[in-house]
Order: sequence, then C-alpha cells, then structure tokens
Amino acid sequence: MEQLHVFWHDDALLHDTGSGVFEQPPSPLLAEPELHPENAVRLLNMKAILERGPLAEHIRWHEGRHADTEELALVHDRGYIESIRQFCAEGGGLVTWSTPLSTGSWQAALAAAGTTVAACDFVLAGGAQIAFALVRPPGHHAQPAEADGYCLFNNVALAAEHARGSGIQRVAVLDWDVHHGNGTQECFYERNDVLTVSFHMRHGSWGPAHPQTGSPDEVGAGEGEGFNVNVELPPGTGDGGYLRALEEVVAPVVDRFGPELLLVACGQDANQFDPNGRQCVTMDGFRRLGEAARALADRHCEGRVVLAQEGGYARTYSAFCLHATLAGVLGVDPALEDPCAYLPDDPAHADRELELVRSALAAYWQL
Repeated sequence: MEQLHVFWHDDALLHDTGSGVFEQPPSPLLAEPELHPENAVRLLNMKAILERGPLAEHIRWHEGRHADTEELALVHDRGYIESIRQFCAEGGGLVTWSTPLSTGSWQAALAAAGTTVAACDFVLAGGAQIAFALVRPPGHHAQPAEADGYCLFNNVALAAEHARGSGIQRVAVLDWDVHHGNGTQECFYERNDVLTVSFHMRHGSWGPAHPQTGSPDEVGAGEGEGFNVNVELPPGTGDGGYLRALEEVVAPVVDRFGPELLLVACGQDANQFDPNGRQCVTMDGFRRLGEAARALADRHCEGRVVLAQEGGYARTYSAFCLHATLAGVLGVDPALEDPCAYLPDDPAHADRELELVRSALAAYWQL
C-alpha cells in the first residue's frame, strides 16, 4: 500500500494572529470579533481529518524541524530575516496591513520553513515518492525581502532552492492557492531552472507589499523569460475551469520543461465556501487537481512530488478539500462524501482567460 508521508511540527500553533473583523482590528459595532482567517483552528482541523478520516491508514507521520538562518538565506535577504526575528521578539504587531505577528510567530515561521525542507529532503533521499508539509504560516506571498499576505518566509521557494542545491536540475512549482503566488514568482523571475506556475483568482496588485499583478504577461525576465506562468481566472471558475487550465495550458508547458521534482503550493482557498476566495472549487475538483499533479510527477519526476500547505480559510470545508487533494495524489478512493458543495459548474467559464494565457506563452512553449 502506497504511503503518504506527512510532516508536522507543533510550533505551527504558536503563531497567534488574534481576532477582529476578518483581517482588520475589532470593531466596537460588533458584539463578538472573529478569528483572523489565518488561524491555528484551520490547521488543527486539517490534521484531525488526516488522522481520523479514510486516508489515515495510508499516512505515516513525521516530526518536522526548524530552519536555520543559512537555509532561510537561500532565498531571503539576511537583513529581512533579522528584522522578522526582532519584530517578533519585541512582541509583534502588524508587519503588513493584513499580517499580524506575535512573539511565537518566529518559532512557527522557522518550523514552517524547516518542515517543508525536511519533507523535500525525505523525498530526495528516496524515503518516499510523496510527502506533504502541513505547516503555517503559509509562504507563497513572501518575497526575498518582503512579508505579504500572512506569509513571512517562502516555504516552497526554499524547498525548490534546497532541491537545486541538492543536485536537482529542474524544479516545477504548481501553486493553486486562490491568490497569486507573487513571492515565489519574485524569487525565480529571472531563472530558467525553476518553472513557477500560479493558478489564481483575478485580483491584481494589492499594495506596496504586493506590486505584482499576476497577469499572464508577467512571464519572467532575462534568462527566466517564459518560465513564469500566471493563469489568472475569473471569480466562480469552478472545477471544470481549473482542470481545463491545468490540462490544456499548464501540463503542456510542464511536459516541455521536463522537471525532475514537482512541488505543489497546496492551498484550498479556491473552495466553494472560502471567505478569502470566490472560485467555487469542490472536493471533487481538488481530488482531480491532485490526480493531475501526480500524473505530471509520474511522467517526469519518477513520481516525486512534495506538497506544502498554503491558504484555505473555510475552517471546516478546507480540511475536507485537503483530504480530497491528497486522496487524488495517492490515487485512492477515500469514500469521503462532500458535506456541502452545491454550486453549479461551468467548464467554459474561463475560456477568455485561458486564451490570454496561451497567447502570453505561445512564443516560449509553442502552445
């Protein structure tokens, strides 16, 4: 029986993001504040469903670890790393308008980065073909010298750079978090050894900490021109649109690139009930994304795929969607029913956007 190796560190729970009006401070107009969307509860639900659900018999758990400064410096400026450490040591606060930190956030961020690299190391050493890092805070918005969108250090980018330093020539990163993976894009924008692919809801730049737009014409620069793929999708795209984007546009690019390792920035905030996204993807859609990622890994990477948790802020449904994703990667039927998806799906909803992506990439990949 094939096993899924899940890496976890308890320090993920030390990152206290507080409560208020979604991402904003509490309002005196309301009786009860709500948890910040990036909270420990969502990760505890994900851990619980993997321990208690039908996939449990396929899972082996591993203790994660902290990253050290030298590892963080693979993609982050040393001055920036020290500024985050000092900010947390002084009690924290808002490091960007939507990203609160506490004293424990430093330990959590080290654990997220180190645990993701540990999962990657395990696969590279031949311990398994599939590993998943169940971590927080997420990472894909973190740029070399800028925190953004709940993210401090770019866990997947660090794993990609670590893999390159371990002898892997070509790494592909698939990011289906609902938001643009601007940090990962920034880390490798002028590189041709790491193919970065982001599927995301159209939202554009959201301020000085996120100047990238996520549009298809951000294709990379210099040696990296053509190696950054942005699949910008309209709100409400749904299962069919996401699968068409992967199968018709992204898979041909990945096939031509021929990676030796596949990394997945595995967010669930494109789901039907997420407060931070409007993409209407169901459990079945996530299962099929998992299947498609595994097929790419089987074709090019000897089945080697490492997934790292990103967003997913519907605290219950995100856990179910994660379970479905990992079942798809494993290729098993976990017999877990969708408890609440109901919105209709229109596979043609993103036709115009997919054509824009094809046009932006045609000169590089003969699409």
